[in-house]
Amino acid sequence: MAVFHRNFAAALPAFVLDFAGKRVLSVSPVPPMNSRTIALVLLLSTSDLLLARSTDNIRSAARNPVISHIPRNRVPSSAIASLGYSKRRHILELEFINGAIYRYLDVPPFVYRELMSADSKARYYDLNIKGKYLSVHVRPRVKDQTD
Repeated sequence: MAVFHRNFAAALPAFVLDFAGKRVLSVSPVPPMNSRTIALVLLLSTSDLLLARSTDNIRSAARNPVISHIPRNRVPSSAIASLGYSKRRHILELEFINGAIYRYLDVPPFVYRELMSADSKARYYDLNIKGKYLSVHVRPRVKDQTD
């Protein structure tokens, strides 16, 4: 890191915008760096590292699939094979006819009750759950033998 003489910034010309006799903005070509500026630069540079690590965690989660311990009950539906809900953790788990399993997080209990009592569970899912809650892909769909 370069160390400047204390009067270095003072020797540079400063540009001042004046509005009705009040100093509005002071801009110098090289602003002095105080501890707040240094902390902000460090924070911004480390936030990029943290974001990169969080995406690595997402990728590693895809390589390490979620193991489901939520019991699911079979339901009469054209698209959904079974449903399960954890009251303690507010997690809704759906198994589709094609074999895919999705886990929806922070789902209130009333949503599960309404889904179970809905005449069309697939329609209720499309309108009230899909895209509204954070989801985790537990198991991909089972491919047909012809694929």
